[in-house]
Amino acid sequence: MRLPTDTGDWLSPNVDEQKAIELIRTAIDSGVNYIDTAYPYHNGNSEIIVGKALRNGYREKVHLATKCPSWLMETTDAFDRILDEQLKKLQTDSVDFYLIHALNKIWWHDLILKNHILSRAEAALKDGRIKHLGFSFHDQSEVFHEILNGYDGWSFCQIQYNYMNTNTQAGTRGLKAAAEKGLAVVIMEPLLGGRLANPPKVIKTLLDNAPGKPSAADLALQWLWDQPEVSVVLSGMSNMKQLQENLSSASHSSANSLTPAQRALIAQAQKIYAERTQIPCTKCSYCQPCPNGVNIPFCFEIYNDAFLHEDMATARMWYEIFLGNGARGKNADACIGCRDCESRCPQKIPISEWMPKVHEFLSAPAA
Repeated sequence: MRLPTDTGDWLSPNVDEQKAIELIRTAIDSGVNYIDTAYPYHNGNSEIIVGKALRNGYREKVHLATKCPSWLMETTDAFDRILDEQLKKLQTDSVDFYLIHALNKIWWHDLILKNHILSRAEAALKDGRIKHLGFSFHDQSEVFHEILNGYDGWSFCQIQYNYMNTNTQAGTRGLKAAAEKGLAVVIMEPLLGGRLANPPKVIKTLLDNAPGKPSAADLALQWLWDQPEVSVVLSGMSNMKQLQENLSSASHSSANSLTPAQRALIAQAQKIYAERTQIPCTKCSYCQPCPNGVNIPFCFEIYNDAFLHEDMATARMWYEIFLGNGARGKNADACIGCRDCESRCPQKIPISEWMPKVHEFLSAPAA
């Protein structure tokens, strides 16, 4: 997802092929044995690059994972057409781990179940094109449990999880529930898109003054590897420096290995982040649905993230990508101030007063 590009922008389709192949092969030569890609990454070019990188004997050294684009499953036949296209791009006869990508409530019900996509996936398991079937997830906790328990054929799942997302999306509760059902759990966004690796100044100072001066990235990764329910931690490495740092971090990781001092340090970082939150939204979603289609919790989440991580540019980018095109509901300027949501908010947030402030801030052009 974050292969080196000519612009340094992970959304760019222009992957630096030579650097990317060198990076992937160096990772594999160093012991990395799980390679994750997906149909839309780098505008469809990621699978092609990964396929090239896995030639010359590298395919046999790894467990290869890619994903079925849920949003394109508008007919039952779409599954086989896209899977066969992916196998061709990856230059392989089979994928070891195949995920139904980025599931949410709407795509689960209106596309995957309605169009019998799971029956096509089962056929692909039988004919050997895929070895294990799972799903990746982006929605509320209750939806995760519905999907987790709504099909008996899952062997693994992939969730966004890090020390700042313990109650976000699947969260710790979802991690433990999946593990209890016998599923392997793959972790994405372990560093929150790199933001936990580049924390605000106050947390950098905290770490610099801690014994051993731990790096922010290493501490966040160790927090994940410490949990026995975690099977695999993904990291979108864009250069050799990131790769070498992650290899070093992995080399001294294991379950139940965090020291009391490390746990206390993470708790301090969590407290600092919490204190930087601008809007006390817990993402309970009692305010939803908005009569006018505004995704209130997501608007607040993006706004808060801008202040939590001192990263205005990324927050504005997510606001435009996910809400500007209606992919996750309407953005804050669609609020008409009806206040219907405010009567249902347990935190008593003056939502209609916040909405114009949120939109003005997140839609402002980059400085």
